[in-house]
Amino acid sequence: MLLWTEWWVWMSGALILATLEVLAPGYIFLGFAIGAAVMGLLILLGISAKGLALTLVIFAMLSLISYLVMRKVFGLRTGQVKIWDTDIND
Repeated sequence: MLLWTEWWVWMSGALILATLEVLAPGYIFLGFAIGAAVMGLLILLGISAKGLALTLVIFAMLSLISYLVMRKVFGLRTGQVKIWDTDIND
């Protein structure tokens, strides 16, 4: 059996990518981790693509969608500069 057709391979990849996100925060790897987890769930439910190329395209689309949803939910961080009016030692 081919490895990319196994659900646990995608879930393991999601776990590794989520761990990388914890080590290097910034929502870089989180979109890929969510895409891999959803791909693993789809394969577990019996929905799989024929061939590696189509599987990777579906994974890329799921990752892009999850990144865009996270960007919409968390928003762009603008105007978060803290201006101090008083000295901390006063």
